[in-house]
Amino acid sequence: MPTPERTSVAQIVEAGRDILEERGRAGLTMQSVAARVGVRAPSLYKRVRDRDALIAAVAEATVEELTRRLEASDRSLEALARTYRAFAHERPEGFRLMFAASAPQDALVRGAAAIVRSAADLAGEEHALEAARLVTAWATGFVHMELAGAFRLGGDIGEAFEFGLTALRRGLEQR
Repeated sequence: MPTPERTSVAQIVEAGRDILEERGRAGLTMQSVAARVGVRAPSLYKRVRDRDALIAAVAEATVEELTRRLEASDRSLEALARTYRAFAHERPEGFRLMFAASAPQDALVRGAAAIVRSAADLAGEEHALEAARLVTAWATGFVHMELAGAFRLGGDIGEAFEFGLTALRRGLEQR
């Protein structure tokens, strides 16, 4: 008689996402996930090949959650950027993980679609990809600096973000 299922891939990934936020990437181990879902570490290998596969699954789930949030917005440049920033603040370790080589390319492409569409609306179809890259690079750099506490000259960071969004919109509309 087969052993009853004690955990699922979805539970493993969700536990991995939570552990990532609590302990960082170094703390995301097969042992820590096994303890969280209530099984012994060797049992995880029935569902997840190894730690690299676990990290890739966590990265993919993180990108998919961000994609859902982006698609649920009104898809304006401002709404997309604000959603992106809010997500990074809620899940900073997951946000950082999205930029690691372990993040699956197909999930990243799906996540970028809303930004490319918004960029096309502003800069035109012929410049959609370039405009999306500009917006993404600016927002990602801003958020990474913000999360790292790198804005040390004073002033309101939220106002600076909004200023940047306004400047980006103006620049892209002038194309």
